[in-house]
Amino acid sequence: MSYYRPLVRHGDARPEGAIHLAGSALWFTEVEVLDRLAPPRIVPAGLLPEEIRFRLMSRRAAIAGLDMTHPHIMGILNVTPDSFSDGGQHDELTSARDAALQMVSDGASIIDVGGESTRPGAAEVEELEEITRTAPVIAAIREASEVPISIDTRKATVGMEALEAGASLINDVSGFTFDAALAPLAAQAGVPVCVMHAQGDPQTMQENPHYENVVLDVYDFLAAQVDQLEAIGVLREQIVIDPGIGFGKSEAHNLALLRNLSLFHGIGCPILLGVSRKGFIGAIGKEPQAARRAPGSIAVGLAGFAQGVQLLRVHDVAETAQALRLWQATR
Repeated sequence: MSYYRPLVRHGDARPEGAIHLAGSALWFTEVEVLDRLAPPRIVPAGLLPEEIRFRLMSRRAAIAGLDMTHPHIMGILNVTPDSFSDGGQHDELTSARDAALQMVSDGASIIDVGGESTRPGAAEVEELEEITRTAPVIAAIREASEVPISIDTRKATVGMEALEAGASLINDVSGFTFDAALAPLAAQAGVPVCVMHAQGDPQTMQENPHYENVVLDVYDFLAAQVDQLEAIGVLREQIVIDPGIGFGKSEAHNLALLRNLSLFHGIGCPILLGVSRKGFIGAIGKEPQAARRAPGSIAVGLAGFAQGVQLLRVHDVAETAQALRLWQATR
């Protein structure tokens, strides 16, 4: 099986025959062909198989009302006591709501509410506790704003209560492998979903992660999960994919995925990238304090946008929004 990574460019000087990437302003004229059994090679985009060409160029449908031909910032709202960089900061209802509204004011298009830490080594949270943490906050945000809200959960009961409270999207870091009832819930409710790749669970995922080929292994997982979700009634056009940076991956694995993000457009879904304040940014950027990793997080995020990523999940919304505006202006 061959895999096709578009060599993405931007700017107005598009040559004749250039293909727009996913209906955006980005374009490409060549692709890198990857194969598990052969060295990579560069070929003209005109030689793409028709199905891959269609998926790479097709305009993505709106997700939770957001136009996927433009980049968006997803603001992180962890209502947990133990998240790796902001645990305990938003575990009171009013402060959580106000933090969400501030992120919207700062430039977030969507808010991602999570009640269970998924940092390396984190323990599972009981469903009732997770509901108690998330549903009232979602309801409070919804009462104050029409901003789309994502529920970051692996559990169907938590997802159901979140949707009742006003959530717009289900974001499952297990890729819908943890709770068999969560995907049917999304299909029945008709809401968009985000399917992420993770190797192992948060308690064990960083214990010597191993892949045959991390880029192609993650691609195959996400492609298979999208097919399964589509088979039970979730529309492909309402599925977002996330390669799961930092979830059961070494620094080398993370960098390989980041260098090859444009490959994942071949699945035909919008891409979400979550790198904010993560450990590899601290290691490479030489910043041990997670809360001080905004510059490195923004640098990686802009590199993701340059490869056509549609959604960037961040802690530092105002700083990222400023950087995005300048990045767009200079293009």
